[in-house]
Amino acid sequence: MTERPVLYLVVCAAGPAEYIDELVDLLIADGWQVCMIVSPTAAPWLDRAALQEKTGYLVRVEWRMPGDPEPHPPADVVVAAPVTFNTVTKWALGINDTLALGVLNESLGAGLPILAFPHVKAELAAHPAYASRLAVLRAAGVVIADGRTLTPAPGRWNAVIERARCARRS
Repeated sequence: MTERPVLYLVVCAAGPAEYIDELVDLLIADGWQVCMIVSPTAAPWLDRAALQEKTGYLVRVEWRMPGDPEPHPPADVVVAAPVTFNTVTKWALGINDTLALGVLNESLGAGLPILAFPHVKAELAAHPAYASRLAVLRAAGVVIADGRTLTPAPGRWNAVIERARCARRS
């Protein structure tokens, strides 16, 4: 029996995060081991104990202490969903001030497949820094979905599942 591939799910504080348990269920049903890394702002929005029970892994928000064991197995694929304006702009600059950004930055440096699903207000998407930061991430190999992907509707997570499947095969 082959081990299920590991998917790191980085969750930021945007509206779709309220329904992240739906995505976790779909990813697990699709054969992934899901390890969650949550931004400090998104953490209070989520039932981390329930998500930990569902995934079997600690839902991480903070850095581990030096010498502590790594609580997650190594990732095969990284999904940032939803990812915010703040995270996109900091990530493209290499800012590492949260565990979520640290995981994204390290994954980029390691050459892992990374899929990003922004959920950004139109006013922030129009900010001049945003398009250029998305371009930096795309040039580095990050697959960035259309900003309308995570609209509140049935099937909101379909694009995430489809792209994760493609990343697993490549």
